[in-house]
Amino acid sequence: MSENDRRLHREAALIAGRPAPHVPPRRTKAYRIKDDREAVAVARELAREFAIGAAERDRERRLPLAEIERFSQSGLWAITVPKAHGGAGVSAVTLAEVTAIISAADSSIGQIPQNHFYMVEALRLAGSEEQKRHFFGRILDGDRLGNAFTEIGTRTPVDFRTRLRKENGRLLLNGQKFYSTGSLFAHIVVAVAKDENERVNLVFIDRATPGLDLVDDWTSFGQRSTGSGTVTFDDVEVTAFEVVDHDGVFERPTPMGPLAQIVHSAVQVGLARGALAETISYVRAHARPFFELSIKHGFEDPHTIHAVGDVSIRVHAADALLARAGRLLDAATETPTEDTVAVASIAVAEVKALATETAQLASTKLIELGGARSTLESYGLDRFWRNARTHSLHDPVRWKYHHIGNYYLNGLLPPRHGAI
Repeated sequence: MSENDRRLHREAALIAGRPAPHVPPRRTKAYRIKDDREAVAVARELAREFAIGAAERDRERRLPLAEIERFSQSGLWAITVPKAHGGAGVSAVTLAEVTAIISAADSSIGQIPQNHFYMVEALRLAGSEEQKRHFFGRILDGDRLGNAFTEIGTRTPVDFRTRLRKENGRLLLNGQKFYSTGSLFAHIVVAVAKDENERVNLVFIDRATPGLDLVDDWTSFGQRSTGSGTVTFDDVEVTAFEVVDHDGVFERPTPMGPLAQIVHSAVQVGLARGALAETISYVRAHARPFFELSIKHGFEDPHTIHAVGDVSIRVHAADALLARAGRLLDAATETPTEDTVAVASIAVAEVKALATETAQLASTKLIELGGARSTLESYGLDRFWRNARTHSLHDPVRWKYHHIGNYYLNGLLPPRHGAI
């Protein structure tokens, strides 16, 4: 990339958005969560806090800087660090439930650490012991990892132009990323780049490293406060210690793919829970009966009662599938084989498919049953549908059905990658 191209990249991103907010170095060490039960309890406490102001943050596109600091300082961002390295090493069941609890309150906040947990798993599977000690230690202390994975303008979302190359004895990173969820809040930005041998690597870069630029230019109609904007790398000098092989974790059976996807699935489960809870609350408080009925309250409408019952069943089914997928993922983590990883991947695909459709149904019924007044901007109820629809585009549900059907009908194992 020429100097002129780099300058144009930076200028285009800045024109489209705002400079990244200042995230100072961490000043205090995070609380260390001891076990699964505590992790769920802490998540429930934080969810109550995050629900306050969720509609306003969405409406104003306000980045949840204080909330993310509270989130990581609570210890929840370190719950997957292995016990051997001082972490709680919680189960996948617990990780998914924590994500769903937070996402029901604010799905943008629930999504932000998804790539953080993905990179923690990459370190567990492919990092050297020295890298694990260093990065796990920082994560336990409260440092956050951000994602610089996907690029725009390539044939597919997993084609990478970002390059890691040696030049005059230095290891340099150059390229530009979009959909960089979490990087605006990160202490360490993790870039995905190809090396000179065309292997895909993860590069762990301190936020303040010269040549690394972040821009807040995420303008989607949903998940507005995830900070999923642009990251540019302009001759960023890194060391071999900061590089972890990404290809290797998919060249053998590992839980990497289903681990990535169960967090996304849990975001959708949380959205479905949140939309259902809002429906019940709003209908009980505000919905009026149809004028052909002689009933006094909207919540006595038989069609409304039926719709809430239908959505409730689907949400509870998604809950059950999420827990089941977590248990099968835990089994695959304990004994990773072709079969156990495939079973976990299919189970996660099942909950992702159902939860995605249920979240959209629940968020649509919220407006339908609430009536015309429920569309007022002051309520912000449309955010549930916008967030569910936007987040669902991370990877298409139609391909979940394809892999699930091929597995059960034809005995074909799903591919190993981060989207299944």
